[in-house]
Amino acid sequence: MEKYSDSSRYINCELLQNQQALSSTNSELLKAFLGTARFVVLDEAQEIPGIGKILKILVDTFPQLQILATGSSSFDLAQTISEPLTGRTRQYTLYPLSLEEVVTAHDMVMAQARLETILRMGLYPSVFTSSGEDEAREELHDIASKYLYKDILKFKELKRADIVVNLLQALALQLGNEVSYFELATLLKENHHTVRTYIELLEQCFIIFRLRSFSRNLRKEIGTAFKVYFYDLGIRNMLINNFNPLRIRTDVGALWENFCVVERLKRNQNHRQFPNTYFWRTYDQKEIDYLEETGGKLHAFEFKWSSGAKVKQPDEFFATYPGSTFSLIHKDNWPSFLLS
Repeated sequence: MEKYSDSSRYINCELLQNQQALSSTNSELLKAFLGTARFVVLDEAQEIPGIGKILKILVDTFPQLQILATGSSSFDLAQTISEPLTGRTRQYTLYPLSLEEVVTAHDMVMAQARLETILRMGLYPSVFTSSGEDEAREELHDIASKYLYKDILKFKELKRADIVVNLLQALALQLGNEVSYFELATLLKENHHTVRTYIELLEQCFIIFRLRSFSRNLRKEIGTAFKVYFYDLGIRNMLINNFNPLRIRTDVGALWENFCVVERLKRNQNHRQFPNTYFWRTYDQKEIDYLEETGGKLHAFEFKWSSGAKVKQPDEFFATYPGSTFSLIHKDNWPSFLLS
């Protein structure tokens, strides 16, 4: 908007007068409200009733108009615009800060120096830029109490906050392990369909995401399992109230694995690269933490916090999938994996 200040307009869709003005399906009234602007930012666009249809009218009637519609309520916005705007939109997800952004804003030395803190406190902007750990924890608590459950509890008028909290805590404790709907249901004393529904909603809220297992050739490959990772490790650690230094933690390996997977996700998405992603495991416990499939080729990655860790690549995997590559990612060589 700074670059095109003469032809852009910012509209806060939480204001009643803007909601009323943009609720019309009359193209002339809409154009009169927008004026001569050619670049329009609709902030919190999901607050406009029927926003999908209105955006379709604007895009089809005024092709010279470029619109950026943002929404913090992820599935509210996605559901209201997806069907009417098929073929007319590009969707971008704003994740917490990426390591690439940290390095760009500061430098590699600073990013490496703060790596352990990032694994404990995460990369929400207000947390990362806080003045100390006490303020960082306060920010994390504020984010969780105000926003973490906000979307999911109002969606379909769900009122079981206890399921959300208990499920998230269970997932936080199983970080890096395979997850079973039935085991979680037994643990929480809930129906497994309910657990599945809540996990899907937590994904739509951008709190967690799932990684599927890879299976193509071997009978003993596990093909239906999945892992769950958190978009932000600060939120994960807050859920189990553990911000201890890495040297006295027992979950460093899981933290590092989550960190590498989510930072790779940010790196790929920010550069508009969309590989197929998996983990690989067999019933006899041979495993690979993370796989990417691009151009029909598999790239395997193993994550170990210690740079001195010894890892033997599973020969069975490479015999079954010839031409695949293998890399070990640790705390001293992560830039090759997470930076473009």
